[in-house]
Amino acid sequence: MKRSTFLRYLGAGALTTLGLHHSVTAPAAQAQGAGLTLQWFGHTSALFTGDGQRILVNPFRALGCTAGYREPVPAVDFVLMSSRLLDEGSPSASLPGNPRILYQAGAYTLNARRYEGISVPHDRLEGRRFGMNVVWKWQQAGINILHMGGAAGPIGLEERILMGQPDIAFVPVGGGPKAYNAEEALAAIRALNPKIVVPTHYRTAAANPNACDIDGLDTFLSQVPSEQVTRIGGQTLTLTAGNLPTSGPRFYVFRDPV
Repeated sequence: MKRSTFLRYLGAGALTTLGLHHSVTAPAAQAQGAGLTLQWFGHTSALFTGDGQRILVNPFRALGCTAGYREPVPAVDFVLMSSRLLDEGSPSASLPGNPRILYQAGAYTLNARRYEGISVPHDRLEGRRFGMNVVWKWQQAGINILHMGGAAGPIGLEERILMGQPDIAFVPVGGGPKAYNAEEALAAIRALNPKIVVPTHYRTAAANPNACDIDGLDTFLSQVPSEQVTRIGGQTLTLTAGNLPTSGPRFYVFRDPV
C-alpha cells in the first residue's frame, strides 16, 4: 500500500476519504442468540452467524483444490469475497435469495455494522500476476474477526495498524503462487498477534491432484507447538467474547468437510 493512501486512511475516517464508504441495507437475519457460530466449508470459506447476521466469506466452485467439496449454499445476508478467483470468489448458482456481494476494498455499513476491506497483494509480485486480495475485518457478537483470504504480501507497519489486533484470524498457510506458505503465515501471525488462528487454504483429499499446487496442513502445523493446537471435531464452533483464550495464538483446526 502506498504511504499517501495509508495516510488518507488514517486522516479522515479510514477508507471514507477515498470515497469508498458504502451504506448498505439488507433484510436482517433472525436473531441467532448469544455468541458467534462458525461453520467451515473448506479452503477459505466459512459462514459467520451472530448478532442477527449471517455472513458468508469466500464461496467457491468445486474444482481444482476444492474439487471434492460441496459448494457453499447457505441462506445469508451478505457475501464477502477476497477476490473473483473461482476458489474464493465464485458463489454457487444455487445460493438462495439475492444477497449483497462485496468484493472490493472499502468501508461498508451493512445493517448498521461496519465492515472493512483492506487491499493486499494476491501474489509475491505486488499483485502483478493475480491482482489484489481483500482482507476483510469486522466485529460480530463482540468478537473482532479478520479474514485474510489469499493474502501473499507481507504485513508491514501500515497493514498491521489497518488490520488491528483480531480476536480470531483466518490465515492462508498452504503456499502456492497466490497465498502465504507456512513461514509467511507465521510471520503474519506474529505481526497480528490474534488470540485464535484458523489455518486456511491448504491441500486436502478434496483436491484434484492434477490441479492443486498447495501444501497440506501438516507442513504448517509442524512449525507450531502441538499444545497450542485445538482440533475441532466437526465443521462448526460457537464462540463468545467471554470464552476466548486469554492469550494466543491458539490454532483451531476444523475437520475436513468431506
